[in-house]
Amino acid sequence: MAGKPFRGNPVPVSDLATAILDPVLRKRTGISVGLIQSWDEIVGERLAGSCRPEKIQWPRRMREEDPFEPAVLVVACEGLAALHIQHQSSEIIGRVNAFLGFAAIGRIRIVQKPIAGAARKARPVLRALSQQEKAKLAHTVEAIEDEGLRASLERLGATVLGSRK
Repeated sequence: MAGKPFRGNPVPVSDLATAILDPVLRKRTGISVGLIQSWDEIVGERLAGSCRPEKIQWPRRMREEDPFEPAVLVVACEGLAALHIQHQSSEIIGRVNAFLGFAAIGRIRIVQKPIAGAARKARPVLRALSQQEKAKLAHTVEAIEDEGLRASLERLGATVLGSRK
């Protein structure tokens, strides 16, 4: 190899990537990499899979003497997570402000959209039912007159029995 040999401690790639991405994210969205990385700790694991912070919108100040106004945190989420975020918004605001170290966020704006890369739980693989289990299940639901309800209950029973070992 040509050139000077490397002298010094090796630097992790994540530190280099953070040093490059952090200023870009701050300029374009107002969010730091640390907030994105800590999002699951801030909102909890249940909500973290179906929502993410999009950006922080700071109000414009016409003059330097204007008083400080807190920003709006824009959160993208899927479906039912919007309702959970709305109910927990004051707690989320408090946690984000504690993470940032000052009262930066005043409210949350929720934007519903699909979250790319959201991890979905795979459906469990059900075992096949034995003939005896199928017969017992059919006998259990045979007294139900409505065919749609009977079929639904039979599928439910098959799922319950199939999930047992």
